[in-house]
Formats: sequence, C-alpha cells, structure tokens
Amino acid sequence: MLCRDTITRLSFNGCVKKLAYIALLLLAAPLLQSSEPEPFELELPRAIAWSAYNLGTTGYNQAVGISKMLKDQHRVTLRVIPGKNDVSRLLPLMVNRVQFSANGVATYFAQEGAFQFASRRWGPVPIRLVMMSVGYSNQAIAVTEVSGIKSVAELRGKRVPFVRGAPALNVSTEAQLACGGLGWDDVQRVDFPGYSAMWNGMVDGQIDVAYATTVSGPTRKLEASPKGIVWLPIPHDDQDCWQRLLGVGPYFTKHMATRGAGISEEQPHEGATYPYPMLVTLASQDAKLVRSLSLAIHEGFEYFRYADPGAEGWALERQQFDWVVPFHEGAIAHFRSLGVWGSEQDAHNDRLLRRQAVLQEAWQAVLTLGIEEDNEFRETWMKVRAIRLRLHGFDPVWE
Repeated sequence: MLCRDTITRLSFNGCVKKLAYIALLLLAAPLLQSSEPEPFELELPRAIAWSAYNLGTTGYNQAVGISKMLKDQHRVTLRVIPGKNDVSRLLPLMVNRVQFSANGVATYFAQEGAFQFASRRWGPVPIRLVMMSVGYSNQAIAVTEVSGIKSVAELRGKRVPFVRGAPALNVSTEAQLACGGLGWDDVQRVDFPGYSAMWNGMVDGQIDVAYATTVSGPTRKLEASPKGIVWLPIPHDDQDCWQRLLGVGPYFTKHMATRGAGISEEQPHEGATYPYPMLVTLASQDAKLVRSLSLAIHEGFEYFRYADPGAEGWALERQQFDWVVPFHEGAIAHFRSLGVWGSEQDAHNDRLLRRQAVLQEAWQAVLTLGIEEDNEFRETWMKVRAIRLRLHGFDPVWE
C-alpha cells in the first residue's frame, strides 16, 4: 500500500499530505483538460446566399471574390444578390431569403432603429457582425483641385449634395461637415435622386463637393478631368473636430488612407473611415455556420485578397473589435480560438448587447401604444428611444 510504504520513510502527516496532493491532481485533471481549446471542424452547406451592394461596386466585387474562393476551396456555391439600397440589402436577411448581408454603415442605422428603420415595419434589428473589410481607403468629402478649397470649414455657403433616400450618405456628409463647425443650414443643399447622379453632378459642376469612398469608381472620372480631385482632411489631432464629427457619426474612426483617387502611399489622406463592406447576420443565426464561414474567409484570404482593391481589408489584423455593432457568438468563438479576442473585447461586446436590449425594450413599449399615424409613430419612437437609452447610460446620438 502506498501509505504503508511511505510511513517507513516519512511521517504519517507527510503521507496524508502526499495523498491529498494526488487527490487534488486527479480532481483538477478534467478542469485542466477543459481549458484546452476544443477542436473545431469547418462545416458549410453546399449553398449560401448573401445580399450585397449593386453590380460594379467594390462591395459587390469583394463578395464575388469570396464566392470564388468558397467554390474553389470548399465546393460551396455562394449566391450574391445585389441590392440597390440599404433596405433592399437587409430585407432579404430579415425574411430568411439570405443568411448573410455584405452591407455598409446602414448596419448601424438598422441596429438603432433610426432613419429608414424607424418605421413600424422595421424598428431596431438584432444584427450581428461576422467579419468586416477595413481597407486602405477613407470615407471623405471631395472637392475639385481648381476650387482651391483646403478645409471643411471653407465649405460654408457652398453647394452640398443631399441624396434622397440615402441616410448613409447624408448623415456621413453631415458628420464631416460638423468637423468644420458646419451644418446643413450653413450650406446650399442640392438634392439628387442617387449616388451616381450626385457624382455626375460633381463632374458637371452642379455642386462643389461630393462624399464617397476614396476608391469609388466615379471619383476617378473627376480625377481624370481638368478640374482634378482633392479630399478634404479630417485632422486627427483636432479634438474639437472629432468630437463634433462623432456626435453625428459615431461609426467613424481615424485612418490614414493610402489608396484612392489622387491618393497614394507618398500622398496619403488624413481622414476617417468605417468598415465597408461588413458581413452581418441576425443574432438567431446558427453559431456553427457563422464560425465556419469566419474560418473559411480567414483561411482563404490569400485566394481573394486581390479580387478588388478593397479586399485586403478582410485580413485578420484589419478587423475592428471595438466598433459600434456587436459580433455574433460564432464569430467570437472563431476569433477567440485565434487568440485575438479576450476579456477586453468581451466587455465591449457585452455593452453593445445591452444597448440592443434597451432598444428592443423601448420598441416594444412604443408598439403597445397603438399609434396608427406613421409620422406620429416615428416621432414617438425616437423620443422614447432617446429617453430609454439615456436612462441606461447610453448616448442616443440621434433624436
């Protein structure tokens, strides 16, 4: 016997301590084993569907590049369904026509139940991030080189476009105007029916500025014209500028762009950006599917990174875990397995989830009021939304 043999050499107390130590090791063995990451086997269905931006956009091109990678590497058919606006991209997700959407900053508007999502048909959407593309471009305001305009503050009294039915463009323009201490009342608003019409108007001289991603196709037309193109800076060391900008568009982050019309590594643009496109899904989506897709995109990055100038933004090191929309649990499991997600990211994500919970509670409270008239419903919702968010320590941003 172990104890009897041990007594011949050690005291009885020493034997007890030794047995206790062995017992602790045996008890701890399952705990130590469970701390190891569980093996995960990528498993994707034969077919997946995404909604994405229109044909020819960088968002669509990146989705097509990922589609080819999935076909070549995993024999998975990714059907990419183009949508002309934010609603047409997110609606297929809501009705389960697609499992994912390669969307833009309207993802944040949908979470907040704001602008086009403030109607009774929508409300705050429990949306989740899967992965994102944070490329080497910026989201910025352009002017012609011949205009001589060097700063946003110089746009006072200038002709600034407003694209009907496109809050993502208009709010972002407003946010960058705010950097210069300006608002819509300080400029001449010129309405356009769409993004392309706005940029045609810019080239034709109907407006003085236009907002875009610096790698957007229409910007090249202005760059090639005799007028030239200049992107107005959003100075990173100007705290007042950034406080005003984030007060309108909290989804912006500081970024030095090295790609775009009139931009290079030798002549970078100091400004702001946000993820585009970002792959999103609903909170209810299967966690294993989300994790498998995240893993497939991560492992297949080298196969599609050159499919579009913006595709390099899908790299692991370009992911922003502190953005304004929470990540899906399946994506979190993937990132945690890579060692890039920890307690700090958990804390940030949990706070975003609490914000979404407050929004859902506020929405349900407004629905019980039985308001029939659309404008009255929207106004009531936005007021209740702001009150509930402030009550729980959140900034409503828009009211």
